[in-house]
Amino acid sequence: MGNPFGFMEYERQDAPAASVYERIKNFNEFHTPLTLQEQKKQGERCMHCGVPFCQSGMALSGMISGCPLNNLIPEWNNLVSLGAWKQAYERLSLTNPFPEFTSRVCPALCEKACTCGANGESVTTRANEYSIIETAYRDGYAGAQPPKVRTGKKVAVIGSGPSGLAAAQMLNRRGHSVTVYERSDRPGGLLMYGIPNMKLEKQIIERKLNIMSEEGVTFVTNTNVGKDISAEELKNSYDSIILACGASNPRDIKVNGREAEGVYFAVDFLKSTTKALLDNGLKEGTFISAKDKNVIVIGGGDTGNDCVGTCVRHGAKSVTQLEMMPKLPDERTESNPWPEWPRVCKTDYGQEEAAAVYGSDPRVYQTTVKEFLKDENGRLKGAVFVKLERGKDGRMTPVEGSENEVQAELVLIAAGFLGSESYVSQAFGVELNARTNVATEQSSHRTNVENIYTAGDMHIGQSLVVRAIREGIDCAREVDRDLMGYTNL
Repeated sequence: MGNPFGFMEYERQDAPAASVYERIKNFNEFHTPLTLQEQKKQGERCMHCGVPFCQSGMALSGMISGCPLNNLIPEWNNLVSLGAWKQAYERLSLTNPFPEFTSRVCPALCEKACTCGANGESVTTRANEYSIIETAYRDGYAGAQPPKVRTGKKVAVIGSGPSGLAAAQMLNRRGHSVTVYERSDRPGGLLMYGIPNMKLEKQIIERKLNIMSEEGVTFVTNTNVGKDISAEELKNSYDSIILACGASNPRDIKVNGREAEGVYFAVDFLKSTTKALLDNGLKEGTFISAKDKNVIVIGGGDTGNDCVGTCVRHGAKSVTQLEMMPKLPDERTESNPWPEWPRVCKTDYGQEEAAAVYGSDPRVYQTTVKEFLKDENGRLKGAVFVKLERGKDGRMTPVEGSENEVQAELVLIAAGFLGSESYVSQAFGVELNARTNVATEQSSHRTNVENIYTAGDMHIGQSLVVRAIREGIDCAREVDRDLMGYTNL
């Protein structure tokens, strides 16, 4: 333990963000990392407490508290404080195959469960993780680790999101021959096209994918399994198959006027921006644009916030974000004690940017759309909002007479997902549960079809990147055990 009094001697200092008006000029990441010397001080703030809730990953009151990967956080915080960056990377790599992703997009469940945060400010665990992995790349010890021996077993992974990539890396390093199938033109799944560039620059993903390719993982893109290639062909070619296609069936808004031109799912909007950014530098006419439009974003989660931030960068005329539920409290309530996940109002980067550019927080609470309005050509021209209140049964219901009409030329639906798309599960003959996720026994990834497994959002429903990674790791262990009779993963 480098400095047992660090949490008393140093204040929390996180990576500073660029000003709103600077960062909205482009789609680049906008935080400036601390110097390694300053980051060492942040590592010293770790208390090395007797019960490190930060790494617990346990469910409290229906929410995950601490890291789902069970990262050895106090250990590598201590190594950071000592400046032992290579050893810190080795400890981090034991539990997390993709710290370059989680240190950028994870909501830092570890920090919310940090003992320092019980009566003060938590340790900057995510920023410490970022410094560990980026120092590893800079100094050359985060490179490819191809297996020395191959087992002769072949595994297909369908889907290249975080769970599919985690399973692929684990099984490949074990010595199995792994092929990852992706229906898009680039691998990465949610990481590539579901998360905007300013949160996760795509060269970061490509850097890791190149390493995985050097290690022996084969990526097959532009191949839609179940359509371009049959399930039977894959079953005949591989010893095991992992379905990791995500919860890619977006929840729709079923109201009058839904068919109006200008109403899109958030996932399609975000993908069109990222794809155009990568293909042609965001050439006008090659993506769904919010420029000079009044935009309504339906949904208050991370995806909704990403849409807000993207619309600001497009140059939208205005942005309104609808949330069905009431505004959360600004601070923890007595019914939500530490180390539970804090159910408090969070203002994310997109909302911060919209507030600065348009003069007010874009969020409107307890409100939804009752109707979309079209012009004579079928194009969206507005929407009818209606207020909501909580009924006696606990559901949010419309308030009679509360309707108001607003102008809008673009609507983005970010209302979550309803499980996996059915054509893949039907192609492989796997059973679904009541939530339309692929069904398995509890604590297992085996489906009802022999040698077919599932992982990630396709298995547990829409969730966090870090939970998807854990799903991929656990699934890889199960596949390896079934293939070899034991596992050392």
